[in-house]
Amino acid sequence: MPKGKDKNASFRGVQTKLRFLSQEDRKALLDLMRRFSSATRFAYQRLLEGYSRKELKREDGPLCQLFRLNTRYVDDAIFKAQGVLDSARERGVDPRAVVFGGRSLFEGLKRKHLSGERLLQLKREWREKRQGLLYSRGDRSKEGNLNLRLEVEDKDLWLRINLGHRTYIKAFVLSSHPQVKALVERALLGEPYNVELTLRNGEVHAHFTWQEVLPPIVATKERGVLALDANAHPHHLALALVSPDGELRHHFTIPLNEVDRAPNRGAKEILLWKAAHQVVDFALSRGVAIATERLKHFRKSRRGDGSGRRFRSIQHRFAYASLLQKIHALARRRGVEVLEVNPQDTSTIGMLKYAPLLSLSKDTAAAYVIGRKALGFTEKLPQGYERLLEDQAFQIETQAFYEELQTELQRRKGGENNPYLKRRIAREIGKAKRALALLSSLRSSPGSQRGSTEGRNLPGANPWRVLRVGLFLPLLGREVPRDLSPLKPILLGGSWEGGKVRLRSSSWWRAQGANGRFE
Repeated sequence: MPKGKDKNASFRGVQTKLRFLSQEDRKALLDLMRRFSSATRFAYQRLLEGYSRKELKREDGPLCQLFRLNTRYVDDAIFKAQGVLDSARERGVDPRAVVFGGRSLFEGLKRKHLSGERLLQLKREWREKRQGLLYSRGDRSKEGNLNLRLEVEDKDLWLRINLGHRTYIKAFVLSSHPQVKALVERALLGEPYNVELTLRNGEVHAHFTWQEVLPPIVATKERGVLALDANAHPHHLALALVSPDGELRHHFTIPLNEVDRAPNRGAKEILLWKAAHQVVDFALSRGVAIATERLKHFRKSRRGDGSGRRFRSIQHRFAYASLLQKIHALARRRGVEVLEVNPQDTSTIGMLKYAPLLSLSKDTAAAYVIGRKALGFTEKLPQGYERLLEDQAFQIETQAFYEELQTELQRRKGGENNPYLKRRIAREIGKAKRALALLSSLRSSPGSQRGSTEGRNLPGANPWRVLRVGLFLPLLGREVPRDLSPLKPILLGGSWEGGKVRLRSSSWWRAQGANGRFE
């Protein structure tokens, strides 16, 4: 494999399990994995002390002599150790504090508060993490991988493992991964591939990876972008085709309800890949790039935190990151440019500006904002909203609404005995406090002059977020409303003046709370 990273290349991989011809072969491999793991930790310490890779990989060096490994295994152990060291430095972690095997497992064993089956399980996991690693990089000059070589015999796939001193064992490779065929082709053609063996729950797993050169980009943002926004409820993709001048050309949705009903993980993966193919095929047919939000981590709620069973179920079914990863990977393999934008306030801007103005759903409007961001457009605050933010009556009434709401929720919390409902009300109190802080910042400063959401606009509050808390719940009755058409008169600038728009009162909120609605 090339030492440098090729920008026009991607990695593909296959996960498999190994089955051995005898217990003796399995024991021999586990001993080799134990020695390789120890060599990796030893190499890490020597790298910290300033030893060079050239010094450590010599045949008469400490790694080869102490751990009875050939120079290729030793070089791969140094490579793994160097990767851990580089990762620690990039993350700002003290390299001397790195724990091979995982700090969480280490801390769990150190506390000594467990016993019985749980303690045995923890010790087994720790031992497998510390002693269950073997890695070998591919080499084109050696026609694949010299130490861990794939062999095809009678349509069966075998892994030949070099134990050293010209001693080999074979293990049967088990996998139903869709990329196995591509892996077999590489083995037959003598193309390089990397192999990493790990030990999990007493079984040896093999992970094969290889690098592929990507085709040239044929669909770019010069002809526009296909922007998409993934949504959990209802589970679907909203897509917007945006022209180079920022205009909305076409929009549609791809339902993902079948993903939720998939009987197993394999079926779910197939459905997600089908959706990814639909997106990439459409982008290719129009010759446009694909724009998505930058991948981010979603916090998963837990039982007892007051979020509600239905909401937790929706969160845990939502395959957002998995779907976007598939779209990105497939697009790059087929020559489609992929653009990622900052997800900050895309939904808020879409709901406030484009959903009422163009009669779009909130999800399609968010996709449209993503597309405009990818093309370099910034979102200016409409004049109607600017006048609204400057209206003293609006500021006073919205602040009074949230103050009354906070008082009402605190009263309900004091009289609630159910701890789960109490936590839920506490979450709503926190939202009301944050809304008041936003509104207060608006009244105490001249506000943002740019009307943009890229980073913090100082001095002043974020106008889009102030509008969201000031209009959605007080005016439309929900934090995330579906019908945004009542905002159109305000957006166009003629409806707030003269008190034509009435905010909801605390009595309305009390009526909703009595019915169990805290949204």
